[in-house]
Amino acid sequence: MKICGFQKMTMLDFPGKVACTVFTGGCNFRCPFCHNALLVTDIDNDNTFDEEEIIEYLYKRKGIIDGVCITGGEPLLQKDIADFLRKVKETGMPVKLDTNGSYPEKLKELVSNGLVDYVAMDIKNSKEKYSETIDVPGFDLSKVEESVSFLLSDAVDYEFRTTVVREYHTTQDIVDITKWIKGAKRYFLQGFVDSGNLIGSGMSAFRPQEMVDFCTKAQEIVPNTVLRGVK
Repeated sequence: MKICGFQKMTMLDFPGKVACTVFTGGCNFRCPFCHNALLVTDIDNDNTFDEEEIIEYLYKRKGIIDGVCITGGEPLLQKDIADFLRKVKETGMPVKLDTNGSYPEKLKELVSNGLVDYVAMDIKNSKEKYSETIDVPGFDLSKVEESVSFLLSDAVDYEFRTTVVREYHTTQDIVDITKWIKGAKRYFLQGFVDSGNLIGSGMSAFRPQEMVDFCTKAQEIVPNTVLRGVK
């Protein structure tokens, strides 16, 4: 598996756990506001991490680390992700998977095989603006819709999340998203932060009060909507 980054400890990426985060390389989306451009468009193939090195670290840090987050890029692009997750699960660590939802078959397979304990799925925008937001002309949304339906079935613990960007989102978009994921267990509206490593340019964040207004509106349809990364 192509592992392009490894954060040895975080209290932010896996809710309720002290975790480490594994970053995979490559993504099928090109969201201009993506803060991990180096994992999408400018992958350094000479600077990768060995799987066994990470597994060894997990065994050594048991009792301190109590979870593993797999993110990217898009982790489900990795052909051998199931083999890697099986090794992680053998350490006794629960797994959180971050995904854009475009590979529902692989998502279902990993969940059904007990290799994923928590899924965080990005909802990039309302259905009508998805292709524009991910910068993939003519994108077929049916796979993302299938992943949404799967998570709403409560087959695995999960959250939906949307990074809200002034240039791409409106109040109506947030309303349309909540109608799409109505009944969701958790929905997070995330404040946009310019990491200095974006795919696009000219992106900007909403003011905190505007984010509060979005959240209040979303809660009318998805009561468990919470702000994340908004100060």
